[in-house]
Amino acid sequence: MSATADPPTDTRPATGRFVRADVLAIGAYVLLGVLVCLNYWGDVGNRVSSHLPTDHSWFEWLFSHGAYSVRHLENPLFSDRQNAPDGVNMMANTSLLGVTLPLAPLTLLLGPQVVYALYLGGALAATAATSYWVLSRRLVRSRAAAFVGGAFLGFAPGIVHHANGQPNFVSNFLLPLIVARVLRLGEPGRWRRNGLALGLLVAYQIFINEEMLLLTALACLVVVVAYAVARWRVARAQAGTFLAALGVGGGLALLLTAYPIWFQFNGPQSYRGLQGGVFHSWGEDLAAFVTFARDTLAGDPAVEKTIGLTEQNTWFGWPVVLVTLAAIVLLWRRSLAARIAAVLVAVFTVVSLGPRIRLNGVETGTYGPWHYVPDDLPLVEMMMPTRMTLVVTGAVGVLLALAWDAAARSGRPAPASDADLQSAATEVAAGPRRRWVRPVGYAAIALAVLPLVPRPLPAQQIDPPPAFITSGAWRPYVPDGRTLVPVPVPSNVHGLSTLRWSALTRHEFPVPGGYFIGPGPNDEGIFGAPNRPTSTLIYSTMDKGAVPALTDEDRRRAVEDLRFWRASVVVLGAHPREAVLRELMTGLLGEPRRVDDVWLWDVRPLV
Repeated sequence: MSATADPPTDTRPATGRFVRADVLAIGAYVLLGVLVCLNYWGDVGNRVSSHLPTDHSWFEWLFSHGAYSVRHLENPLFSDRQNAPDGVNMMANTSLLGVTLPLAPLTLLLGPQVVYALYLGGALAATAATSYWVLSRRLVRSRAAAFVGGAFLGFAPGIVHHANGQPNFVSNFLLPLIVARVLRLGEPGRWRRNGLALGLLVAYQIFINEEMLLLTALACLVVVVAYAVARWRVARAQAGTFLAALGVGGGLALLLTAYPIWFQFNGPQSYRGLQGGVFHSWGEDLAAFVTFARDTLAGDPAVEKTIGLTEQNTWFGWPVVLVTLAAIVLLWRRSLAARIAAVLVAVFTVVSLGPRIRLNGVETGTYGPWHYVPDDLPLVEMMMPTRMTLVVTGAVGVLLALAWDAAARSGRPAPASDADLQSAATEVAAGPRRRWVRPVGYAAIALAVLPLVPRPLPAQQIDPPPAFITSGAWRPYVPDGRTLVPVPVPSNVHGLSTLRWSALTRHEFPVPGGYFIGPGPNDEGIFGAPNRPTSTLIYSTMDKGAVPALTDEDRRRAVEDLRFWRASVVVLGAHPREAVLRELMTGLLGEPRRVDDVWLWDVRPLV
């Protein structure tokens, strides 16, 4: 399959050089990225996402992990700084190593909070910029059309929603380049170069987000099949070259990532699937497609209570849905790219609906496609049906660009080499009856996408770590090989602030517990470390706001847990439940000492 089979649809030849329009487009994307992260910059050191604060803290911790690995020349695929003493398999988690390792010097200089905010806005802008570049060089010739498509692909409601604490789903800047390279694999005489380029891109993307790479691979499979059906003779002639280039790319990617992938599935703290197949029930709500997302100009936070979905992966709003359907109808006969994008919209919309069809937050009695998918199917077992709509987002962005480009070409003759679009150009040629096409097309697309302009992400204030932690006063209490036990012990539900103690001190001391996915019973993945008696007591005390009656058995188990964690000191800082947590830990370990701004139990004599 080759891009030369369907040349770009404009009268000017493609060029790879920058022009003023490119600079303006990328500059606009950067400004949008700044806008999205604006609420963080008011107090970047003490603000986190108010939608997913735990995820936000996890990714701050990941930036510290990258810096720690580079600084100490340690294996970045594993960390013993969290979940002590067992550690965390970083390849089996959303570790973002392709970003955190290159940015390690910046993290060491500025700290993980600043780098997180900088990267989040930069990743949004970079995704829009690479999308713009591919659209303007490979598919459309109107720079305005490419700008609209790039803006949608980089800042679509579903993407911006993931920016609330999940920058791995915002880091899509390589995906347009991967798709473009796949479409060039059939170019005669360039199979080695194209294959090598694809292999390098795929290998790098594995260290950014494997799930988005898998979605992109599925989308490319549909694209290639649809192209082969529509252009059978051309596809058959190019098949040998395409497969040879694909083999080179796949072989190179496997060579570069074989050990990390092996480590992911067979290394320490690896697991097999998620316990209970928890993601399989998360299908997309039909009403979500026509609803405005919370973080857009037209959005309303109250709408989340109506539909009640965890993720807003579509939420296009009804104007974009109408414009998309109109573009499919009007461009169906004129553009192969539009037909393939329409197929992507149809296929991945259906696949995203999950095991049962949902409407306005209510499960209907109608089975969805995932009802028939086994929970333990390799790779698929980790996927969430609703995220299939991120492919729909990509296809809608392409259709918006094609529609704008068609309006821009209204009244202009098609290039002589573009046989497929020749008749279409004749239909929209300049004339008294067709002069309205361009302004009406521009207005319809603009009015559809303007309500989706993102608003600054909601942020919340979070207490900074105690001075005892940030000043390094903990050092005399935590010798090498021992851990500092924060109260509460970090988990995916409790201990958001205490997880940040590790992140903001550059992992200088290990902590038990944490926020990650690791092996549980039967080697199935669970969120966080398996609870131990003491951590269970801490969490129940926090939830109830009262200390239970403690027994000698509770105290014995507490000492066993401290020995397991290799603890040297237990630390309680300022906390909404500080009074009951202090009473609990005093009942288990005896009276604490007040050191700086924390309560401290030196447990070295006990363990």
